[in-house]
Amino acid sequence: MLRMIRTFAVPALCALVLSPVAAKPAAPIAHAQMVRVALGSTFKQPASGRLLIFAMPLKDAQAAAQGGPVEEVDTSPFSPTQTAVAALEVPHLAPGGAVLMDADSVSFPQPFSKLTPGEYAVQAVLDVNHNYNYGGRGTGDLVSKVVTVRLGGADAATPDLTLTRELTERMQPWKLSSRVPEAARARIQPALDAAKGHTHEIDFVSPALTAFWGRPIHMRGWVLLPPGYAEHKGQRYPTVYFTHGFSANHASLTFNAASTWKLMSEGKTPPMIWVFLDESSPTGTHEFADSVNNGPWGTALTTELMPKLESTYRMDARPSGRFLTGHSSGGWATLWLQVRYPKIFGGTWSTSPDPSDFHDFTGPDLYAPHANVYRKPDGSPWPLVRDKGKVIATFQQFAQLERVLGPYGGQMASFEWVFSPKGKDGRPQPMFDRATGDVNPKVVDYWRDHYDIAYRIKTQWPKLKPYLDGKIHLFVGTADTFYLDGAAHKLKAVLDSVGAKSSFDFIPGKTHFDLYAKGGDREWLHKEIAWQMYRVARPKAKIPTAYTATTP
Repeated sequence: MLRMIRTFAVPALCALVLSPVAAKPAAPIAHAQMVRVALGSTFKQPASGRLLIFAMPLKDAQAAAQGGPVEEVDTSPFSPTQTAVAALEVPHLAPGGAVLMDADSVSFPQPFSKLTPGEYAVQAVLDVNHNYNYGGRGTGDLVSKVVTVRLGGADAATPDLTLTRELTERMQPWKLSSRVPEAARARIQPALDAAKGHTHEIDFVSPALTAFWGRPIHMRGWVLLPPGYAEHKGQRYPTVYFTHGFSANHASLTFNAASTWKLMSEGKTPPMIWVFLDESSPTGTHEFADSVNNGPWGTALTTELMPKLESTYRMDARPSGRFLTGHSSGGWATLWLQVRYPKIFGGTWSTSPDPSDFHDFTGPDLYAPHANVYRKPDGSPWPLVRDKGKVIATFQQFAQLERVLGPYGGQMASFEWVFSPKGKDGRPQPMFDRATGDVNPKVVDYWRDHYDIAYRIKTQWPKLKPYLDGKIHLFVGTADTFYLDGAAHKLKAVLDSVGAKSSFDFIPGKTHFDLYAKGGDREWLHKEIAWQMYRVARPKAKIPTAYTATTP
């Protein structure tokens, strides 16, 4: 994780680091909105990181607090312009010292001095691990109390904030956050407790990844054993490899294990071994793809970790007994693994995968002449996030908010860490210009040749067909929150054009977040997928009537 902590150059007069005995600072740029942030004297060590200032209109912050005190001000990609954010890299801040930062220099959606005049709830966060862009504020980050300040206009004040609290781990394996309502706690915690006794932690040091990085790299996750595993010592079980979506991590996978155990223990899904793989990293999600930037994650999984697991647990190690499934970024990862290693796996059931055909990268065609991810050819903005037919964020808003939060770990940067060639500065080459949205065609050519799944199938089908035909199963909602149904349609068209057997379910009206629910059953799709897999692994097994008509 330390490889993501970097020092970034800042414009002259952008900020001044102050100590308790510092000389009087130079006068700030005229009309710029300045913010003073101090590190509380109770801290014993200096701090560094990306300093983030969040400012939300007071009435909105109070509404979000639902009548309680406003204790946190944050941003959200689902309401990107509601909260203003400013940022500054702070290489060294001593206890009792302060930094005077220009909240106009690096900000979103506009300079703080241009905000609509009024009262704002303001909070400072020091992102010490440079991972805010992936999971938000977390362990070790330093935060201030929320203060009310007038911003915008001639009478704007200078917020004076003090970092007084260090955050503890917000999510721990097998434990619910204290923020979870009691009714939900009563329903979820027993499932976590029950699954824990049947789950084994994975902490494997990969030789291939360690050689790439020059230091030990751990592959992490959980192995969930099915009911009866201990009693039936001569039995081997089909194995499902699952990986998560963007912003999830090792701890959150225990919730997947708990829901899976509950369904298996109640006989609602078949007895299989489930391997829950953590694909989070300081650069975002590594997608289990071999990458010149992230390292050989696909090689490490298929040639190191999987053999280790299969020698430890009674897994069905035949291709017909190894399956893949995942949602969103995990959907892309499992789709990629199936296409990249078709001889190893017996099928992928990928849900709402990230773009599998770069002719539709959540809308924009990256291969179009003069492609731009911010603006359509007619000049209108490309939408990126929708809800119930309403656009709630554009591609430009999403990308530029991410840039302020930090040039590492965000969704767009994550794609580049996986897909892009390495630049002269040692970082991935950007696929598009963050200021203008213009696409770099040379980078896109590299993306196409190495990671465009549809292109790989189209150009390599004769070689892939004997091992891949009939193994791709994809589910996506027609109202997917991130427009991911578009790329899925294009992938299906390519598979159809080469005569491939595949299964695509475009579920009417479903979004990115309610895809698995049907009626009152929140796990309907999970059960559907599990039984489809089991029919492949155990074709003679008795299948519940509700699932016998489904073609795997």
